[in-house]
Amino acid sequence: MNFSDKLRCLIEEQNLTQKKVANDLNIAPSTMGGYVQGSSEPDFETLKRLAKYFDVSTDYLLNVQSNNCNNLVEDELLRVFRSMTAEQQHLFIEQGKVFLRANKIYKEK
Repeated sequence: MNFSDKLRCLIEEQNLTQKKVANDLNIAPSTMGGYVQGSSEPDFETLKRLAKYFDVSTDYLLNVQSNNCNNLVEDELLRVFRSMTAEQQHLFIEQGKVFLRANKIYKEK
């Protein structure tokens, strides 16, 4: 997933608008639109501000795999998990265990 896709997803996940993010970060709405459409990219300072605003790393925004995970999917899973409340995390883990049990049953057939 490229930068514009990541940014669009973050905006949607938090039920924000491009205009709200632009206003909060003192960026022209048209500039934010360019970032989301992929027609332009932010400078380093703006990239850092976006990362801080969304509580993600610049590596995440740039689709650079961290050393903590085996692949970008694990990076995304970890980011989503960390953004949940403790109760949501517990439910998420329990749902994951249901998938594991279903996989085991499927493999045994």
